[in-house]
Amino acid sequence: MEPILDVLSWLFILAGLFFMIVGTIGILRMPDVLARLHPAGMTDTMGAGFLLLGMSLQTSDWMVLVRLLFVYAFLLFTSPIAGHALGRTVLVAQRAGTDVEDAP
Repeated sequence: MEPILDVLSWLFILAGLFFMIVGTIGILRMPDVLARLHPAGMTDTMGAGFLLLGMSLQTSDWMVLVRLLFVYAFLLFTSPIAGHALGRTVLVAQRAGTDVEDAP
């Protein structure tokens, strides 16, 4: 049973790494600030979620598992709120005529 958990754990960790890399490339390639919010949110939610799931399969201590679940719950609550706040701030700044820098 342990080799199966190791293989599943590494598959989830590799999937998280894939989403992190794709999200990073997406952030660098998107043309403006508002378009960059989507890959940033994907990197937070999907990449970190798969990484935490892979790490949770590696642990045998239940306290570590509980901490990993708390970290994931914190990410699920804060990532959309931060993305919304950043997007709204950029939108308000653009409507006010402020030049929002688009440099990566």
